[in-house]
Formats: sequence, C-alpha cells, structure tokens
Amino acid sequence: MTETAPATPEMTRRMANAIRALAMDAVQAANSGHPGMPMGMADVATVLFSQFLKFDPRDPKWPDRDRFVLSAGHGSMLLYSILHLTGYQDMPLDALKRFRQLHSPAAGHPEYGHAGGIETTTGPLGQGIATAVGMALAERHLNARFGDELVDHRTYVIASDGDLMEGISHEAISLAGHLKLNRLIVLFDDNGISIDGPLDLSESGDQVARFKAAGWNASRVDGHDPAAVAAALKAAQTSDKPVMIACKTVIGYGAPKLAGSSKSHGSPLGAEEIAGARAKLVWEHDAFVIPQDLSDAWSAVGRRAGAARAAWLKRLEGSAQKAAFDGALGEDAAAALAGPMAAYRRGLIEKPSSVATRKASEMALEVVNAALTTTVGGSADLTGSNNTLTKGLKGIQATDYGGRYIYYGIREHGMAAAMNGMALHGGVIPYSGTFLAFADYCRPAIRLAALMGIRVIHVMTHDSIGLGEDGPTHQPVEHLASLRAIPNLLVFRPCDAVETAEAWEVALSQTKRPSVLALTRQNLAPMREADGPNLTAKGGYVLRAATKPEKVALIATGSEIEIAARAREALEAEGIGTRLVSLPSWELFGEQDAEYRAAVLPAGLVKVAIEAASPMGWERYIGSNGAFVGMTGYGASAPYQELYRHFGLTPEAVVAAAKARL
Repeated sequence: MTETAPATPEMTRRMANAIRALAMDAVQAANSGHPGMPMGMADVATVLFSQFLKFDPRDPKWPDRDRFVLSAGHGSMLLYSILHLTGYQDMPLDALKRFRQLHSPAAGHPEYGHAGGIETTTGPLGQGIATAVGMALAERHLNARFGDELVDHRTYVIASDGDLMEGISHEAISLAGHLKLNRLIVLFDDNGISIDGPLDLSESGDQVARFKAAGWNASRVDGHDPAAVAAALKAAQTSDKPVMIACKTVIGYGAPKLAGSSKSHGSPLGAEEIAGARAKLVWEHDAFVIPQDLSDAWSAVGRRAGAARAAWLKRLEGSAQKAAFDGALGEDAAAALAGPMAAYRRGLIEKPSSVATRKASEMALEVVNAALTTTVGGSADLTGSNNTLTKGLKGIQATDYGGRYIYYGIREHGMAAAMNGMALHGGVIPYSGTFLAFADYCRPAIRLAALMGIRVIHVMTHDSIGLGEDGPTHQPVEHLASLRAIPNLLVFRPCDAVETAEAWEVALSQTKRPSVLALTRQNLAPMREADGPNLTAKGGYVLRAATKPEKVALIATGSEIEIAARAREALEAEGIGTRLVSLPSWELFGEQDAEYRAAVLPAGLVKVAIEAASPMGWERYIGSNGAFVGMTGYGASAPYQELYRHFGLTPEAVVAAAKARL
C-alpha cells in the first residue's frame, strides 16, 4: 500500500493535538500515567497512522496489516488515543476515561489481547523493539513462502531512549541488521530526557551511528515537522536495510512549564498546566471532547486501508495458495501430530534405547517438523548441543528467508523476544534452544510470553550437574524453581525418549501458553515400558507400582527417575512397598482433579523427592514428614558420575532417606 496524501499542515497539527489532549486528560483523570511521550510523539504518530500505516479497525487481525509496536509502552495513551480515534470498537471513549482502572482495556501499559490494535504487551523497555524484530522476520519468512500477493507488510516501532539503553536492544538491532529486515522501521523518540533528568546524565552515545554500524539505514529529522517525518518515512519504504529515524522531539510538547522536562514524563500535568497547554495548543475544548471535524478526519484515517484489505481478500480467494495460507495461520498442531507421534512413541516402546533427552528431543523434532509446516527452529549458537536442527531444515539468511531455522548467535534475550514476535505475528510456531543455566538471560521475554498467553517453545539443555565438567557456572540449580514460579508457563523435565516426545506433543498443542523443555546432556535409560495414552499430559503419573505392602512414594523428574527406580528396587527387595512417580510437569499435574492427584500421591505414604536442583517447591508434594534428595548449593567441575556421588544423589541416599522416615 502506498502512502496517503497528507492533510493540510493545519489539520495535521490539530489531529496531533487531539492525541495530546486525550493523553493529558486521561492521565489527569487517572491521577497516574505518562503524558510526556504521547505529547512529544503526537506529530510523528499522526503522520505514521494517517499516511503510511496499513491497518483496518474493522478487521484488527487482517493478516497483511502493518504491525505497530509501541516499544515505549509507558506512553500507552498515544496508542489508546489513536485506537479510539480511528474506530477500534473495543477502545471507546469510556475506556480512555477509565485509563489505568480495573477492567479497562486502556491499562497502564499496552497489554496484548485487551483490545484490537495492541500487537504485543510492552512496558519492560527494550522488549518491544526486540519483539518487533520477530514480527518483521516472520513477515519476510511468510513472504518467501507465499509471495507479495499474500504477504507484503511492514513493522513499525516507536522506541524511546530507555528502549535503546537496554541490553536487549543491542541483540535485536544487530540481528535485524544482519538479516537485512528492511520491512522494519523504528521511529526513535529522541527527546533527550530520562526519568532522572537530562539524558546526558547517563548516555552520550550517537544512536544514528550505532544503528548504521549494525547495518541499518539511519537518519535524523525534526519530530515536530510533519513534512520532514513524512519524507523520512517515504524514503524508508524502499530501503534495502532496516530503518531507524531519530525524531528530535520535546517531551510534554505544548505544556507551558513542563515541556522538555523530566517532570512531564511520569506524572499528571495538573489542572493549571493542562489549562496552559490548552491555551498554548489553541485547544478550546473540554476534557475528552474531540470536535466533529477532527473526529471525522481520524475516522477517515481508520477507513483509508479498507480498499487495500478488500483487494487482498479478493487475491486470497483467487489464490492457488489459499488453503496453504489459511493452514499456516490456523494449523492445528495437535491434530496434525496425533497420528505421527503415536506411531513414533510406539516405536520407542518396541525398540527402547538409552539416549540423552536432548537427543530424544531432536528425534521427536524430526517427527514434528515433518508433520507441521509452520515450525521454525533456532539456537543461540548451540545448535549441535541443543539438537534443535533436524534433517532438511535450512537456515534463514538475508539472501533467503525461506528456511525454517534461525542462527540467533549469542543473543538469548533477543532470541526469546523475537520468538514472541513471530508467535504474535502468526503463521509461525517458533522454538529455539540454549542451556538451562542461561534461562535467566531469556526470563523477561519468557515472562511476557506467559503473560500474553502465546505458544513459544524453549528447548533448554544441559539441565543439571549432569552436564559435568563445565562446572557450576553452567550447571542449573535454582533455574527449575525459578521457571516453575512463572504463572502460565509449562515446564517439562522428561525422563526418557517417550516422555520427551509426549512433552513436545503437549507443548505444541498449547496455543495459549509457552513451554520450556529441560533436557539432559547425559544418556538416560528408557523407563516407559508400555504403549498407551500421553501420560505426560497429566503432569505426573505412577511409573512403577508397589508390589509389596505400600509404605513409600518416590517422586522424581528427568535424569533422577533412573536413580529413583534403582532405589525403589532396593526398597522393594527389603519388603518395603514403594511406588515410583514421574512428575515431568508440575503445572499440568496441578491442573488435574483432586481425585487423580490423590490417587498418584496418596496420603499416608512416606514421600521422598529426588531432583538434581533446588528443593524449593517440593514441599507441596513431600509434606512435613517427607525428604528431599537433591542440591542445596552450587555444583562443581568433574565428570557427572563423580558429581552425583559427591552431592549425594544416589540410590543409596534415597533408600536411607526413605527408611529414616518410616
């Protein structure tokens, strides 16, 4: 879609002032919020939405719409004002009047799913621009598959100084430049102000030079000159690289005393300052009142892409690729995998073998990537260790976006955020790998994926002291507990190839939450002996029943199932009836009904948990009379067999713990 002819300079100015008025009014009504950025970037946003952005409020999920990401999420009233003015039905004026109030779609920071036009949750600085990289990458990937006829749009970002100071911005910027994502356009709100005061208190870098060094086209404009902004955006449409436009603005533009001051950043302006701003902006209207001619002008902006959407729908209907395109956007992973995964698991039972669960994951992915067309894998420079690349998958490069594998480099945080962007864009199911110890580098983006309720899958290998000689810097201890603490995140720690396959099947079936697969470096013996339903879907189950009068329940995950199995045999040999419970996903087990959970972990049994990790959280399963055999501190550098003995993760230690409590 080409740019639209601009309104007159006077109309453009007044349209921008409508944003400023709504922003300062809503923040004042809430007695909370950030008026400065919306007032400063109103001119830039008006030009972007009225002349360039391809969107249609009547169809907020139109697949070929441009994506707009407000990375500077604190300035949320900029977005909410525009959504209301352009006609998004779920952002009525009442929502703006109830800004930052319970159940209002106009939350303090933009929250995905609260209203159409909010493409991602932002607020944690840096996340938006990094997520946008994933959106732009998904667009290029799907364009390579379906062509310009069906996929031809851009991703626009408004980013702040704070966004660009966050470390994740470096990862995102360098990846986008490397991949030449020329459909990504960042509008940098260059207002020279931080919360603490002038930006030069903490930052003196040249952002334009920085972006150019990372392979972007970058330039500077006066952010309060609509014609200059429009000229820069027009030039960006034909760029062969991603584009950054540094828009020099005045924070709190129009406020007579607080414009250009950090005091306008995160507090209401106050009645007196708002009155002064109204006078200075020649805005002679009461709070939340938009004159009819401006309302009509903004409504026309909301309708301007209607013809483009109608033409796209016509192309889709006549396209030979319609079925494939619709399938990519709505692929039913659970249905597509049911048959192939059942057959694969059956084969694992019939021909058991000892493999590391990272290798078992690769084996399962061979089935997954053959059955699904939308999975796109990757790794943070650990492809050979994470085992995330399967046969036939080629890498995505700047010269060929048609591959299904991304070499992210050492950019764990940027990788996790980019996967969020791909999932939000649609048409792609992203997964990628790193070591579990580096989950902390990914954590903010994982948390946002869980908050947004999107399907992103993290393969995290080398999951314990079992990785051996690399030592405590690489040996996770607290990480499982940390990840299990995140609401709406599934954490899987499978014990063998069958459970690993089941974990993949469950993770891919979850369209409203992300997953982490914690996988071993060392080989594990096969544990599952009978074919049947997906037991990992229950979160926990009885892997071995007691054969003697039952007194003990051993509960374990992952590599420690093997230790627990040998301990169970020893206890049974002494006449102590012992069941072995595998608990690969605490979250899924917690979602089962009380009757099922009680049947798996009945009251009255001595319970011993075994996991090469922190004990945090296990008390819910073992109770006050139970025991935990695991880690109480950091690991060490040595062959893993020695480490297990050194830290007391042995069958003998489990037997002793159980008998001590009988």
